[in-house]
Amino acid sequence: IRAARELGIATVAVYSTADKEALHTLLADEAICIGPGKATESYLNINAILSAAVLTEAEAIHPGFGFLSENSKFATMCDEVGIK
Repeated sequence: IRAARELGIATVAVYSTADKEALHTLLADEAICIGPGKATESYLNINAILSAAVLTEAEAIHPGFGFLSENSKFATMCDEVGIK
């Protein structure tokens, strides 16, 4: 997020209800709640993540590590909605 800010790129963080006050949500320009604390209902919820991206007109998603970072279905769905 800091690097994006230095490059003039606006950032949007997604978070679960358990992570509302997490550092990434505080540093981002905007933060969107994508579900409850349980990862399978938030960070692994492809539809919630893509909805947040479309809602905020995101151009790209950084999937982080683990969760959806190596999920080909997630990558395909991002392509289908025009997100890198």
